Amino acid sequence: MGYSSDSVSVDMEGISFGGKEHRIQTCHGSVSVAVYGYPDKPALVTYPDLALNYVSCFQGLFSCPEAYSLLLHNFCIYHISPPGHELGAAEISPDKSLLSVDDLADQIAEVLDFFGLGAVMCLGVTSGAYVLTLFAMKYRKRVLGLILVSPLCKEPSWTEWLYNKVLSNLLYFYGMCGVVKELLIKRYFSKEVYGLAQVSGSDIVQSLEERQSSNVWRFLEAINGRPDLTNGLRKLQCRSLIFVGDNSPFHSEALHMTSNLDRRYSALVEVQACGSMVTEEQPHAMLIPLEYFLMGYGLYRPSQVSVSPRSPLSPSCIAPELLSPESMGLKLKPIKTRISLQV
Repeated sequence: MGYSSDSVSVDMEGISFGGKEHRIQTCHGSVSVAVYGYPDKPALVTYPDLALNYVSCFQGLFSCPEAYSLLLHNFCIYHISPPGHELGAAEISPDKSLLSVDDLADQIAEVLDFFGLGAVMCLGVTSGAYVLTLFAMKYRKRVLGLILVSPLCKEPSWTEWLYNKVLSNLLYFYGMCGVVKELLIKRYFSKEVYGLAQVSGSDIVQSLEERQSSNVWRFLEAINGRPDLTNGLRKLQCRSLIFVGDNSPFHSEALHMTSNLDRRYSALVEVQACGSMVTEEQPHAMLIPLEYFLMGYGLYRPSQVSVSPRSPLSPSCIAPELLSPESMGLKLKPIKTRISLQV
């Protein structure tokens, strides 16, 4: 695939499965996209949560050999970072206007145009899940399906709005200070993981320290001003698979979203003893539901990598309803996926 001269490609040698990062100019500023895989395959677009990029938000999932094989076998992956969240990002100029969530969704459409992509599969976490859902509503013919992890869909409650305002003020006046990192880690992880993630030098702490606080503040302002998407959910024309940790602060939001989607084309997987970022905390819990979801598109073919016997996930952990055929090639009903903690 050819790229125009205004694309800057950088070899990402530090990432385990190789790829190139492109900086693309859009009507709403530049956006960074890391591309992995062969461009002749169907496209999977990812979008991370607040203060994260594709490495810190999806590395756990893509580091699983089974997930790596499943997704790279079927897709060329386009990791879109929120403005200023990419690796090594500089501070966005204070003169630049703040972007709305609509602007962020429109950026995705421009990214697809740049790479010559038609309809794509989407994978997003929390704030990123909201942006991709909004994109699916605005550009319905460009989305094959939604894979959403602890998604947002309503406007912020007063509690969340106030919480975000406190976080916003801390970011604005004090930068990525210890309190901000603590609040963000609580947003991402369950109590079981929270203490370990908070340790100085941990991957997530290092990742947060690398973020430009003003860039995170900009994304937070957009998310805190988001409109309610509830009324448009039932009109979505694509299939949806929703994961949420039962300890996520956005658990009720995921339940609300599922209840307002067309039940024929949507499913909810609740992961026990897990926070919001299932992709990092319990990525194995996503594997079998993903396999059966993708089979509904005829995308999944058995790969050479088998499920590890040490994996905490086995077919018996999935409710039998998920394995029955229906309109998607399988039956995806709102279920609870109970993950065994014993290896």
